[in-house]
Amino acid sequence: MTILVTGATGTVGRHVVNQLIQRGQKVRALTRNPLKAKLPKGVEVVKGDLSDPSTLASALADVSGMHLITTGAEYTPLQTGPEIIELAERAGVRRISVLWNGEKGPFERAVEASGLGWTQLQAFEFMANTRKWADTIRSEGVVRDLFGGSPIAPVHEADIGRVVAVALTAEGHAGKIYTLTGPESLSVQEKIRIIGEVIGRDIQFIESSEEEEREQMRKMGVQEEAIDYVIKWHLNPPALASTVFPTVQEVTGLPPYTFTAWVEENANVFIKQ
Repeated sequence: MTILVTGATGTVGRHVVNQLIQRGQKVRALTRNPLKAKLPKGVEVVKGDLSDPSTLASALADVSGMHLITTGAEYTPLQTGPEIIELAERAGVRRISVLWNGEKGPFERAVEASGLGWTQLQAFEFMANTRKWADTIRSEGVVRDLFGGSPIAPVHEADIGRVVAVALTAEGHAGKIYTLTGPESLSVQEKIRIIGEVIGRDIQFIESSEEEEREQMRKMGVQEEAIDYVIKWHLNPPALASTVFPTVQEVTGLPPYTFTAWVEENANVFIKQ
């Protein structure tokens, strides 16, 4: 049977696809633009849009498992969760994993009310979020950020992919809500220090204003509703955001990747060519 990965060309989705392939699964990848997907050989790429459930019928054919995201284009929360879950049940999907932001809405409630074997995955912060500093690190050796002092335990996207692959292919994960982190809690300034050490460059931290942070996010294509949520969350993060959870090791049997490892893999992003 086939596993359908939504958001397959995104930061996390590509890792989900890779991990499922490594486990010998048949993978179908959903994307709004198949011509730009650039996914591994053997992956069946299909066109579809989670904001328009009518585009999903053929993508769900013969699907036994499904990985879902809860945001659509430009990071806007999807309002179509209940329709998607209903389609999945009618198509005979048995297992789903859902990557969510910790805010339980119609999508999450529809998942929990369904007859599917669901696993919800919560990550407070992706290590890849630090890519937003790349331009100013390369051009000025500077990071401007509003949230310099608040520690968060970020997770490597590959670890999310590993947990998803296990949850969709092994028994014992239905009805579980997993909080995923890396092995350490880090502030913005600690992340900057690690990036500097890896690329061999002194990087200055400058605390930005709220409006400057908003403008930076707008340039990234983030919608105002999502910007409001992110800023409010970071200015007053939940206590659990800085807590290191052992979930990755418990689910996959392997230790989670460190932020240093992530930077070493992606060092070219921060180095002026």
